[in-house]
Amino acid sequence: MGTTIINADKPRYSAEELQEFEALIHAKMAQAEETLQLAKESLLRLAGNSTDDTYLGQGDLEDASAIMEREDLTRSITRQEKFISQLKAALGRIRTGEYGICRATGKLIPKERLRLVPHATLTVEAKNQRPEQVSEQVHPAHDLPAEEDLL
Repeated sequence: MGTTIINADKPRYSAEELQEFEALIHAKMAQAEETLQLAKESLLRLAGNSTDDTYLGQGDLEDASAIMEREDLTRSITRQEKFISQLKAALGRIRTGEYGICRATGKLIPKERLRLVPHATLTVEAKNQRPEQVSEQVHPAHDLPAEEDLL
């Protein structure tokens, strides 16, 4: 698919560079989708082996462990779904010509950062200047870090 450049006077990555990023994003998406599928299968196996509705005795450490494992898998599934969504959004930015441009400063995000975090929308400098969000402080264990927090 061709890349549409919206404003030619702003800095943009070349078509070849965008192809590199697109391939990287597709590879990361395939890996994330595989991880997501494995987590969903594990969760289904745990649910299928559960005796929650048939056993009325006192809970023990095994029951607590199974509950914790289900919760961990559920969080993992949520994180993978969010990550896949962020990767899809990055592919959309490639198609619209907005990929690799910091949404705060309008500057190009360095290639090194995009190779590590291909769905990033902020430069490291812009990320470090933003105020911390309250929701991240309240529920840090339940949320996937924002894309900008990964670097």
